Amino acid sequence: MLIESVYDRSFGEYGKILKGYDNTDLVRRMSGIQMPQSGTAYEPSIESLEQCDVFSEFRDRGFGGMPIQIGMCWGYNTKLNCLEYHRDSEINIGESEFILLLAKQSQIKDGKLDTSIVRAFKAPAGVAVEVYATTLHYAPCQTQKEGFRVAVILPRGTNTGKPDFRAGSEEDRWMTARNKWLLAHEDTNEALLGAHIGLVGNNIDIEG
Repeated sequence: MLIESVYDRSFGEYGKILKGYDNTDLVRRMSGIQMPQSGTAYEPSIESLEQCDVFSEFRDRGFGGMPIQIGMCWGYNTKLNCLEYHRDSEINIGESEFILLLAKQSQIKDGKLDTSIVRAFKAPAGVAVEVYATTLHYAPCQTQKEGFRVAVILPRGTNTGKPDFRAGSEEDRWMTARNKWLLAHEDTNEALLGAHIGLVGNNIDIEG
């Protein structure tokens, strides 16, 4: 699979680099969080990360003063598995370099997305990468056997308990958590747990 860079012009369709942030303290705090034995872990809000020097900068500049949370996705992953989206941008900062597998909401047709159109973009350590609200994304992929740690900055409450409501549209059935709509590949635990099977084609593996 072709792996592009977040600095390539092509990434502009999916997100952008946010400049003027000193992420040194955040990266240091991430490095102190223990890796899982296998697979990936995710926490929407981690107090030690939210105490970092740059928290208020992302709140006030990155999200225009909206309440935010800083969590983390970390562990070991080389596969696509699912794609999700929110009603807003997400900001990612890696403790080491990482790869994002991305597509666009506009490419979903009748509740399905062909995985052959998914693109891969590598991000360097310590750089703030904005992923637009219209961009489909999921867990990062590692570039080294030691795995990855990636900070995930979102409006506060995102990826917490799913609101209780009666579905009024097909899209409503894709929601798996607060401010989270998910398309799963059939060969995943998410699909077994009832997530909408919306990815068709190969479950991409960047090592494959």
